[in-house]
Amino acid sequence: MNIKKIPAATFIGLMVLLLPFIYTSCNIGSSSYDHTTWAQYGGGPDQSKYFDAAEITKENVSGMEVAWMFPTGDSLFYYFSPIIVDTVMYVMAKNYSLVAVNLLTQKEIWIHVNLQGLSRRGINYWENKNNKDKRLIFTLNNTLQAIDAVTGKTILSFGDSGYVDLRHGLDRDPSSIRRMQAMMPGVIYDDLVMLGSAPGENYFSPPGHVRAYNVVTGKLEWTFHTVPHPGEFGYDTWPKDAYKYVGGVNVWSEMTVDEKNGIVFLPLGSPTYDYYGADRLGSNLFGNCLVAVDARTGKRLWHYQTVHHDLWDYDLAAAPQLLTINRNGKKTDVVAVASKHGFMFVFDRKTGEPVFPIEEKPFPASEMPGEKAWPTQPVSSLPDFTRHEVTKETLNPYFPDSIKQQWLKRLEAAKSGLFFPPSDKYETISMPGALGGANYGNTGSDPKNGIMYVMIQEHASIYKLGKVMPPKTDLSEADIKKVKGLYARTCQTCHGANMEGGVGPAVINSGQRIFYDEFKSIILNGVGQMPGFVHIDEASLTALYKYLGGNPFQPGFGRRIDTTKRPEGPVVASGGAKIKPDAKRAAPMSDYPAEVAHPEDRYTTDYGLEWPGLASPPWSSLLAYDLNNGTIKWKKPIGEDSLFVQGDKTKGAPGGVLRKGMVVTSTEVVFATAKGGKLYAFDADNGKILWETTLSYEANGQPAMFALNGKQYLVVNATAGFGKDSYDHSKKPGALPKGYVVYALPVTKK
Repeated sequence: MNIKKIPAATFIGLMVLLLPFIYTSCNIGSSSYDHTTWAQYGGGPDQSKYFDAAEITKENVSGMEVAWMFPTGDSLFYYFSPIIVDTVMYVMAKNYSLVAVNLLTQKEIWIHVNLQGLSRRGINYWENKNNKDKRLIFTLNNTLQAIDAVTGKTILSFGDSGYVDLRHGLDRDPSSIRRMQAMMPGVIYDDLVMLGSAPGENYFSPPGHVRAYNVVTGKLEWTFHTVPHPGEFGYDTWPKDAYKYVGGVNVWSEMTVDEKNGIVFLPLGSPTYDYYGADRLGSNLFGNCLVAVDARTGKRLWHYQTVHHDLWDYDLAAAPQLLTINRNGKKTDVVAVASKHGFMFVFDRKTGEPVFPIEEKPFPASEMPGEKAWPTQPVSSLPDFTRHEVTKETLNPYFPDSIKQQWLKRLEAAKSGLFFPPSDKYETISMPGALGGANYGNTGSDPKNGIMYVMIQEHASIYKLGKVMPPKTDLSEADIKKVKGLYARTCQTCHGANMEGGVGPAVINSGQRIFYDEFKSIILNGVGQMPGFVHIDEASLTALYKYLGGNPFQPGFGRRIDTTKRPEGPVVASGGAKIKPDAKRAAPMSDYPAEVAHPEDRYTTDYGLEWPGLASPPWSSLLAYDLNNGTIKWKKPIGEDSLFVQGDKTKGAPGGVLRKGMVVTSTEVVFATAKGGKLYAFDADNGKILWETTLSYEANGQPAMFALNGKQYLVVNATAGFGKDSYDHSKKPGALPKGYVVYALPVTKK
């Protein structure tokens, strides 16, 4: 090519397009992370959501405005959290396509279409030390895959012809596993990607062993058995051979890497079944544990169990935060984890010793047959950040009198309080419940100054156990009443009171058109603009499927995906690696192994989430924890929620932080998203709101930040719809389309 003959304008345009590929950067996969990039879900491997830049300050943040946006070009609902590498932003858009966007031109560099089933919260970026091999690492329909970050094409040398089957190595027949990949992307350390999982929360779900794979070859490098095998540490905290049938104990959310010390911190969830554990008597390591693991080998270094023999679904879900605190005149590197049940636990990062005292306190015994609730539970000496019971005095004051009177009677018969075991004789009201406290995406930190930020949600769950009955294809009157309530709460807004459609398609008799596995996958994982409802239990799923005309016991597998539509633009590939079909499809495990002793009966309950605003508001808040002295600096209500205040749009109560996120800046400005499309900037010192705006659509991904040519930008995924408990801002004058909205300070005119 003769450069002298190229017109100047053409040459400049060509260089702008090529700049993302010739730009030199640091190795994201090394230990050089300095909080100036956002190439992983939480900014970097420490999941701090912390960004070091000087332009946006407390004094000027009120001038933030929309700089530009990248529309998704469809009507879908994405949880995706953008990542940024040099001058390229990677997003999910255009009917489940992965899109590389040039930040200099705001145009697509490439589009890889038909990636429905990709880990919905995001992807990982990795590059080698000479910056020549650049990869996007992600999970897709229970496989691990890699795409060339420059070309957008699948790397077929990875794994087995481009993929690794994540269903293998989990103590079950791989072909019987329907759900394995987590919605989170995992985390990168050097040349390893470490993955959690979401195997389900029913009896006999697979275990959530944590695994590390080589990002270049796809080779499995290590496995940490979260349900220990014979001879392994913790095996004696379970019944004999429990690993053969117990599931869960998984990292379904965020894990954190301490690059300096080569440690990955695993916040682990509950064992199955969540609310009845007669088949898993014992403390159940490593359920509900924070586990420190050698990131190179997977060897356990230390652990701490925050709930023994969990019966309340109190997973550790929020990212552990790595901070350096100044306590009693001494600097200490710590790891802190905020729990779903409202406690803060802080440990020495290397030894696991509690930095603030934790006391084992006695709690009520279980009355259920065969059950043995653990007699004590750990209670942190740090201030707890949620309420722990619902009483007549704390009942939601917005309730109409008719509902209030019903609840006053129910409270008399129910039991509410911390660690009351569920029962089949009365309702147990857990506060917070299954969606309460600190959840995924809800923690961040100022690592050097010892300040941790926590988003909390104070929603109760109402539990009542019932015996699991043999499968049946008909519905009793009680079943019909229950499933009608579920449909009204979950489906009716979009699909219509008569199931004949509205915002969403008609679903009447839809159970006759799709197999149960496909139906279950849609409900749990979402499809199109419909979100996933991960907390609907198996009994409710089968009942709903029957209500829609289906037979859940009719064999059949698979999801039908329309791959014929192609968006306009530079499409370079479709569908990721071609996955080979199973030679056989075994049914999911449904009973105990013949040689294993087990209880005669099984019990279940739903998640009891039909009354999220049972207690008085605020239902959600953002708080700042000073871990140097163990105090809460400030706590501020956030979000916009219209629960139980219908008819008066002026009475919105703060609520709703699940699936939200934050960005913490070095200039002590904390950005946070909340329900109702709210976006805030808080003063990190006192919690004062410095700036506030309302997005045209709900934000359900982790926001991100980047700097380019001296300017600082905040990116927010605003693609979700507004539910019945939030006000719809998408039809207001000047509303933006669905997409990734980029905010910045206005350009100074010279």
